[in-house]
Amino acid sequence: MTDSIEPSTSTSDPNSNSTPTPTILLHPRREPFEHGLLPIQKLIFTDPVQALTQLKEKLSSSLALRVGSAALADALQISSDHARLILDTLSSVLHSESDPLVTARPEDVDSIGADLRDLVLFLYIQSYKRLLPRSHKDSAAVADVWPSTSAFDGYLSALSPLQLVRSNTRRFMPSLADEEAHQLSYLQKHLANILSLLSEPVEGEGEESMILTMKGFEHLGFLIHFGDKGSEGVPLSQAAPFFANSDPDMPAVPVLASQVHDWLLEIIAASLEHVSEKNSAKESGSPSSSDQDIAMSDASPGSAKASQSASSSFFIEGVSKSSYVKQASDLKNSSVKVINCHDSVIYVLAPLRYATIYGCSDATIVLGAVGKAVRVEHCERVHVILASKRVCIVNCRECIFFLGVNQRPLIVGDNHKLQVAPYNTFYSQLEEHMTEVGIDATINRWHEPLALGVIDPHDSLSHPAGVADAQTESAACLDPDQFTNFLIPNWFEGEPIKSTGNNPFPLPDLYFTSQQRNKKNLGEIQQILREAPLEENRKRELSCALHIYFKDWLYASGNIRQLYCLLGD
Repeated sequence: MTDSIEPSTSTSDPNSNSTPTPTILLHPRREPFEHGLLPIQKLIFTDPVQALTQLKEKLSSSLALRVGSAALADALQISSDHARLILDTLSSVLHSESDPLVTARPEDVDSIGADLRDLVLFLYIQSYKRLLPRSHKDSAAVADVWPSTSAFDGYLSALSPLQLVRSNTRRFMPSLADEEAHQLSYLQKHLANILSLLSEPVEGEGEESMILTMKGFEHLGFLIHFGDKGSEGVPLSQAAPFFANSDPDMPAVPVLASQVHDWLLEIIAASLEHVSEKNSAKESGSPSSSDQDIAMSDASPGSAKASQSASSSFFIEGVSKSSYVKQASDLKNSSVKVINCHDSVIYVLAPLRYATIYGCSDATIVLGAVGKAVRVEHCERVHVILASKRVCIVNCRECIFFLGVNQRPLIVGDNHKLQVAPYNTFYSQLEEHMTEVGIDATINRWHEPLALGVIDPHDSLSHPAGVADAQTESAACLDPDQFTNFLIPNWFEGEPIKSTGNNPFPLPDLYFTSQQRNKKNLGEIQQILREAPLEENRKRELSCALHIYFKDWLYASGNIRQLYCLLGD
């Protein structure tokens, strides 16, 4: 074999009924499980195979096998808003960057629709239950700093950001290895059902003769990949012995679904054993370099520490009372997770695929340009500034989101006192990064939050009776008089001048007018102070008083944190 991922050392005939012995590892794609689950009760099927088989039959009349939002809304008996949300969410987690849904302009998404096979897999994994963080050892210590102000706190308190403050590490959250094992176990349990949804019956034969074409097999790439870095640039079928030697000019011979099932089960079992061995090595004192718990406190961008996982996720964790900066040269084409950061300012000025902000409090977090999706979860009193295709906000309190987003912000779970506002910053490479990841500055739906259920059916918690259909508290628009621009320090002086010199997202009239009025008022006050008929000693007293009040404001507002970056330079 000359492929970059060698599928098997078996010399058996690929079309025979024997199952080749696997010699590679399989990994779940994290994106569908982390960014692709929607808390919509009508997507949770009692019998998903039966329901989705019927759905597949109903929607397969189209020769192109693509499903638009109108047909989807009718088939699932859901609103047009929810149907569009499904297509947008599926688009953000698809494995194929060339799929028409991924490349579609927003106004064309409803008509282009989704590939039926990808849609069916997406709907099937809505039954997935996330792995919960482990219980905190000192629940009483957590309770005294996390007041119960919500009827749902009894079961959400285990996930509160202040609990993460007390633990101060990720050891009470699922590790990458734990999550991978959980997802592999899910795939192992549901593999037969998943393959049945991708398979086709042989005319005149029973269910035991279901076959899987090469095209159908490649749609498994939505859920899995082979090897540590996936099979980017190599079709999934080339990693399997059933199709690896197929003549590209000839249609590949379909394979019995049962044969593919047995082969994949062996690989999943071997992969689970590999993850278990890594976990055992870590517990015995040999931590994996791809899943370390890193604490960071250094304000200098050059010396602060972080961790890069094998799956291209970059972790920024444990920053406290400090500032932290990462630029494009550090993070290109990566995904970022900002975890357990407090009283800090975090700058991630780079083009990204995905970003997660989890368990942070009293912080300002600036994300450059995120081409797929952002998830902000279990945060309190955080200001988030981001340019992204989409954002999902889950279980947050007293946070303000300054958004440049092409899709409606999604609000999910137990949220309180959230505010949204237009995007309010820029840096010299911003437009270049936005173009690279496909964000359109002419479309900003920051003011159209879509609130879903307060209960997440994908967690493994017990929920109070009668609240399954309760809607979460949505976000209010920030008062235009409270809107201010956020200034990012210039770290790019040694680089060529880029195109961005202003906020690329146009401000709504109310916010622009308020901003101009504030500028005018400031100018008038400055003029009055300059022209005030005061003696020199009185001018010095006035200047001293202004400095004192300004310093008090810096501390009271939390903006003193922004000075750390300037001091670090």
